[in-house]
Amino acid sequence: MGDRRTLDAHAVGLMLVFCLTLGMQQVALKATGDDISPVLQIALRSGLGAALIACYMLARGQRMSLGDGSWKPGLIVGGLFSLEYVLLGEALRFTTASHAVVFLYTAPIFTALLLHFLVRDERMAAMQWLGISLAFVGIGVAFLLPAGGDVEAAGQASLWGDLLALLAGVAWGATTVLVRTTRLSSLAPEQTLIYQLVAAFVVLLASAAVLGQLTIDPTPLALTSLAFQSVIVSFAGFLVWFWLIRHYQASRIGVLSFLTPLFGVGFGAWLLDEPIEPGFMIGAVMVVAGITLVSGEGWIRQWLASRRRQAAMFGK
Repeated sequence: MGDRRTLDAHAVGLMLVFCLTLGMQQVALKATGDDISPVLQIALRSGLGAALIACYMLARGQRMSLGDGSWKPGLIVGGLFSLEYVLLGEALRFTTASHAVVFLYTAPIFTALLLHFLVRDERMAAMQWLGISLAFVGIGVAFLLPAGGDVEAAGQASLWGDLLALLAGVAWGATTVLVRTTRLSSLAPEQTLIYQLVAAFVVLLASAAVLGQLTIDPTPLALTSLAFQSVIVSFAGFLVWFWLIRHYQASRIGVLSFLTPLFGVGFGAWLLDEPIEPGFMIGAVMVVAGITLVSGEGWIRQWLASRRRQAAMFGK
């Protein structure tokens, strides 16, 4: 575990596929929203994903570790994970997939802020504070200039959806912090994922019932989306992610995650004909740049140091 590799073509290729997959999930949920509500679809994909992860663990001889009390923070993590997707599912009813994916992926900003105050070793450097500031200004720009400076043009419903997606990002950030700061950090990642998926299945299914969103029109597109969400996103996608962070330097893998909202915006415009407002795009670019500074601070610092060493060598 201490000899993680630097990025190579194999890791970059897998990370590109992973980001592309995550960027596509909001588009798939939005495109099939009339056939199956996003909240219900996420509930069903979570249940199917949990079953697939359980089969995977059985095939590898892995067992759930419950006697150590990890189920207690596991329940809280599951609750936060469920809250994230309830908020995201409702957000997609009011705003575009492009907006939802950008606001959802502000999560690293909130993770970094919380860890800064909770964990001494996670204090942020000046470059990360610059990234935090840039991202928050970008969020403000994306909210206040959604359509060339005319807030009313975006509609109150769209702004409400944007806010829900942002709150989903906060919940995701809090989930990450809880995993990092409790005994869940020492568990097999598959077990932590099981906690999250099982809780999401139960909570989101109940939420869909309360919201009156249990109706399913089993169109080919809806069934294809559900299969994609369950097998590719909830199962294969996260297993690829866990493999990458076990074998490669996490900071360098994480910095590539900024591609996910870019893919999401592109897919939304291409497949759903969603408009890309100039104000929103300016804010989105600022958010992505801020996330890159926060998540990739270590890598950027190393790269700058390397450039300085090269300049000094050539200067001699």
